[in-house]
Amino acid sequence: MTRKALYPRLTVIAIFAFVAALLTGFGGGVAAQQGAAIAIDNDDVSGVVTGPRGPEAGVWVIAETKELPTALRKIVVTDGQGRYLLPDLPGANYDVWVRGYGLVDSQKIKTTPGKVVNLTAVAARDARAAAEYYPAQYWLSLLQLPPKTDFPGTGPGGNGISPNMKSQGDWIRNIINTDGCTGCHQMGNKATREIPRELGTFETSVAAWDRRIQSGQAGGGMSNRFTQVGRQRALGMWADWSDRIAAGELPAVAPPRPQGAERNVVITMWDWADPKVYLHDEIASDKRNPRINANGPIYGALEASADYMPVVEPGSNTASQVKLTVRDPKTPSEANTPPAAASPFWGDEVIWTSQANAHSFAMDEQSRVWIAARVRQNQTSSFCRDGSSHPSAQAFPIEQSGRQMQLYDPKTKQVTTIDTCFGTHHLNLDKNGTLWFTGGGPVEGWFNTKVYLETKDEQKAQGWTVFVLDTNGNERRDAYVEPDQPIDPTKDKRINTPFYGVAPSPVDGSIWGSVLGVPGSLVRLSPGSNPPSTALSEIYEVPWNNPKAPVQGFAPRGMDVDSNGVVWTVLSSGHHASFDRRKCTGPLNGPTATGQHCPEGWTLHTLPGPNYKGAVDSGSADSAYYNFVDRFDTLGMGSNVPLATGNGSEGLVALVNGKFLTFRVPYPMGFYAKGMDGRIDDPNAGWKGKGIWTTFATRAPFHMEGGKGTTSKIVKFQIRPTPLAK
Repeated sequence: MTRKALYPRLTVIAIFAFVAALLTGFGGGVAAQQGAAIAIDNDDVSGVVTGPRGPEAGVWVIAETKELPTALRKIVVTDGQGRYLLPDLPGANYDVWVRGYGLVDSQKIKTTPGKVVNLTAVAARDARAAAEYYPAQYWLSLLQLPPKTDFPGTGPGGNGISPNMKSQGDWIRNIINTDGCTGCHQMGNKATREIPRELGTFETSVAAWDRRIQSGQAGGGMSNRFTQVGRQRALGMWADWSDRIAAGELPAVAPPRPQGAERNVVITMWDWADPKVYLHDEIASDKRNPRINANGPIYGALEASADYMPVVEPGSNTASQVKLTVRDPKTPSEANTPPAAASPFWGDEVIWTSQANAHSFAMDEQSRVWIAARVRQNQTSSFCRDGSSHPSAQAFPIEQSGRQMQLYDPKTKQVTTIDTCFGTHHLNLDKNGTLWFTGGGPVEGWFNTKVYLETKDEQKAQGWTVFVLDTNGNERRDAYVEPDQPIDPTKDKRINTPFYGVAPSPVDGSIWGSVLGVPGSLVRLSPGSNPPSTALSEIYEVPWNNPKAPVQGFAPRGMDVDSNGVVWTVLSSGHHASFDRRKCTGPLNGPTATGQHCPEGWTLHTLPGPNYKGAVDSGSADSAYYNFVDRFDTLGMGSNVPLATGNGSEGLVALVNGKFLTFRVPYPMGFYAKGMDGRIDDPNAGWKGKGIWTTFATRAPFHMEGGKGTTSKIVKFQIRPTPLAK
């Protein structure tokens, strides 16, 4: 066969291979063979990552620039042939490099969009060097727990564990997981697994930890928590952990590189805020309709630390601030909380100064931002208290409350303070425009935004109710006994179940909330026709010491409801759990419906990754602070996909078809989120037109990679169909 006859039979792939083979002879090598097949636009960067053994699959390629109005980073994962494509980079000069498990960072290459940049991966010289890039969870899994036989604790004269710690689960929840240390900041990262030299010199590591937990403005709270659970035993556990790491102990297993759809993620992040503040939450859209605020600004809540909302405009890559205010100049300020002991980062400086203490958001259909934030001192207004004509106050008066509310209107650029009788914390809108809150303690509070916007009457717009179980089983609310009184078969029973997470069901209008504790619970509230006097509750405890339940768990925190009315929550036991009320086979009210009566409604999914040493009561050392159900497929993995904040695995954890996928943020190390939501900017643009938004929300941004001076970042997750999709 002649050469002329051969050419028409070559496929496009064969031609690429033929050209690449020629390039090999001129120094192109494997990189040129693979890179030649990647088509790019003038705002992309692509290439191939190769290491000593050839193409590197499942490693991250990071592009970073500080030339835009606010710093920008974009991160992608290589495909099975080591190829990558960084899409849609704004015009600027970028540093591009490789990070991955089994590697150390490659040399940073300077480039601009529209270029092909082939990168050389650098293998880690040993296991310790490789482990420096592992998620915090893998280091935290080295923590040795007290054995199950040490519970209940026997106090300072016994085993040093408080008698209040009834189980290993209590210990995990109170001093390790989301209601303990990892509830505020990540444990296991480099800043926490090592004792900083700036802390001082100590005779023992126990003494060093004793000093460490008193550092900064949060020192008083941290120190008190250790005392509550058994101070010396808790200090000894954390000291033993850091001692063994200092002596060379490494995580027992290595994390797997991203596989399958995990390689399709595109992560984009922008700097916002300043280095002294910390974020709690963000909002990008209306959770009932993610097309609201399309291509608009993203807002952040600076809990306790400063009186402004950080704002990022993704389209222009700019960051700005919206000033928050208070109604009463005597509103408490975090500036009145001095450091318990000097911080190794900030010394005696008071870095948190907020009066508003903004926590979380809801966005409505006009892109208005409703903010859980303080506006006054703790004593409530007269209409909240005994003697008021307000229907809710007549049923259950409130003398004091914490946060109230503020409203930001992006059209007028105005912030309005709103007083509420009940405290506020998390909040969500139902389909009728009513906000439902957590933070009310013994009551569930609501605020009708439509009434308020029409009348500007904050009293008329709000109400609240206590939680009452229908223990007499007549399906209506009657006189009730108090929480500390035994059940009376002729009455109902009030329960004290403060909501931590809250979400209205899109199916039947009921309001669900998560309740902290061991075992903790989910509570369903049916408002009825006149909620202050008709609302009824149902309580469903997490299966715990329940012989009818195949899997045990404890301590919910975040929660959300999917389109089918199934409730999802994350547990301190290392699970992402669902509860489906439709599966209950027994009575939902009556004298026996008091918590552990529907284990069949629960399904517990163990979070991926290693567990603590000696753990019996938990399934994973990952710490999931909050969760979100992606009802509208804003991530790109399908509708109703449950997402959790993997605060130990340093990413978002998605449960897709019964399998967990981890979308890690590898740079800067220390990603720790608390809330998230999704937005659709263009429904016709495929993966490019939507995404999940969240933020670095640790109380200690100076613990993340980069150290003091590092700011929080707003983070966007998108899933494309392939690792090379543009």
